Amino acid sequence: MTNRSRTRLDNLRLADLDPQDQIAPNFRVYELSRCEVAARLDIDNRLPDDQVLRAAAHLAREVMQPIRNAHDRYSPMSVYRCQELERAIKRRPPGWVSVSPHTGGWACDLRIPGLSTLALAQWAAANLPDFDEIICERTDPIQGPSSGWVHIALRPPGQGVNRKSLLSQIRDPRSGRWLLFSGLIDRME
Repeated sequence: MTNRSRTRLDNLRLADLDPQDQIAPNFRVYELSRCEVAARLDIDNRLPDDQVLRAAAHLAREVMQPIRNAHDRYSPMSVYRCQELERAIKRRPPGWVSVSPHTGGWACDLRIPGLSTLALAQWAAANLPDFDEIICERTDPIQGPSSGWVHIALRPPGQGVNRKSLLSQIRDPRSGRWLLFSGLIDRME
């Protein structure tokens, strides 16, 4: 295990890393591609190349680490997701190609025990210096304030301007459908 948390992004190479190497003070390389769904479905979700590694390391340092510094210990639900895993999660046919920032390694899905989904999203929006999008995903008012998770995306350096988009995906208790709203909310008005 080597501490690579201060290694410049452009000097990070998959060939030089061990899965146990630290990529940020509290995150290791393996956490960037670990996903329970991939493990359960036996999908090879390893980081594919140095570009995805660098995007995920940037996300770990600039998004995941500040959240870790301010809140209790947590592991991301998912960061990088290969196309096969994206198809499985989103129930899409073979050949469908996802444009999710997860496929480029620049998005993470998070939950922190004891902190509501909305509170985590609001903290991130107020305290992260930059982000492309923050989404309260799959919040179900019937299941309570900690249902769902927070999706945070941060574009890699040199790959466009971060939009600072804030969205919420909430289950309509009447229809059962998932609805998308602008802003950070945890229930429909």
